[in-house]
Amino acid sequence: MYSERVRSLSLERCFNHAAREAVACCPECRRYFCRECVTEHDSRLLCATCLKKSAAPPLMRRRGLAEALRAAQLVGGVLLAWLFFYWVGQTLLGLPNSFHDGTLWRGKWLDNP
Repeated sequence: MYSERVRSLSLERCFNHAAREAVACCPECRRYFCRECVTEHDSRLLCATCLKKSAAPPLMRRRGLAEALRAAQLVGGVLLAWLFFYWVGQTLLGLPNSFHDGTLWRGKWLDNP
């Protein structure tokens, strides 16, 4: 079996470079690659694509970060809405009493012909 694999390896070409002879088979994707396309990682020769997959952070870490970011956005949005309505309320409270009584408008525009 080993001799068959060595023989088939000598006949294979690199997946990325068709003109180059293959020197290794990636154990993850089972494709053949030349020397420039494989890297040793954890005592195995892996192609760049499989190395990137194995080096990626686990999905749980990324999901936890996304949930924390989403919670921070929610808290920030509620705080921003509260500040906006607080500012509007303070502005309305700062208006003079004559505005609320209607006397502010009578003397200037409504009674004059």
